[in-house]
Amino acid sequence: MPQILIAILVIIVIIIIPNIKIVPQSKCYVIERLGSYHTTWEHGPHFKIPFIDAISNKVTLKEIVKDFAPQPVITKDNVTMQIDTVVYFQITDAKLYTYGVDYPVSAIESLTATTLRNIIGELELDQTLTSRDIINTKMRAILDEATDPWGIKVNRVEVKNILPPRDIQDAMEKQMRAERERREKILQAEGEKKSSILIAEGEKESAILRAEAQMMSQIKIAEGKAEAMLKIKEAEAKSIKLLKDAGADESVLRLKSFEALETMANGKATKIIVPSELQGIATFGTTLKEVIKDEKKDKSK
Repeated sequence: MPQILIAILVIIVIIIIPNIKIVPQSKCYVIERLGSYHTTWEHGPHFKIPFIDAISNKVTLKEIVKDFAPQPVITKDNVTMQIDTVVYFQITDAKLYTYGVDYPVSAIESLTATTLRNIIGELELDQTLTSRDIINTKMRAILDEATDPWGIKVNRVEVKNILPPRDIQDAMEKQMRAERERREKILQAEGEKKSSILIAEGEKESAILRAEAQMMSQIKIAEGKAEAMLKIKEAEAKSIKLLKDAGADESVLRLKSFEALETMANGKATKIIVPSELQGIATFGTTLKEVIKDEKKDKSK
């Protein structure tokens, strides 16, 4: 009896336990029974019947990225170039992926190369270099439709590098260099033009400011002179008013007239006009001077 139990345990360990399978997340197993497709296991635990069921393929459901080697293509204007592509695809049907095509990744690579040649053959060199988005969109649509029977969904296709022949690259570099030099000269000319305009505007504003400053200076000088004359007249008016208020008689006024006459005589003027009211005073002064001289002569005798 114990020997039977041991034999049963051995059978369980050898046969039953290895046939208990756990499918991990983002994977699925294609199961064949007696050589024919039976079912597809999703993630989780499963039991495989020994000697009857077999795992045909373990398929990943993650997005797969394949970077294919550069392919020689010829443009519409007969320029040969190398283009490499990157394809992003995902397996949506494990059964079709397993039984639809042999070596599906190699099939996608070959399909990508032929599709790329067809698309580039309709474009010229300049269009090829500037139409990456158009190329990517067309390739994705064609590849997605062609791989649908294989249980594959093409999510995106990217043109990675476009390598023209060396002589074409040299010509393009020379063209780009000439274009950059042309733009540099244009920018330099525009800068010099703007600089000249700014300098002229600065000189114009400076001349206007100098003229305004000179005008303001002259106005201030004129205002100063006018104010000085006004102050002098006000002082004279106040002086006359003070004399009148003090009750100055005719003798004081005559004395002031003599002082004014003396000031006029001390000036550089060659002609002096004596007012008529001062002529009598001048005659009196002359007569007084003659009398003083006669007295000095008599004393000397």
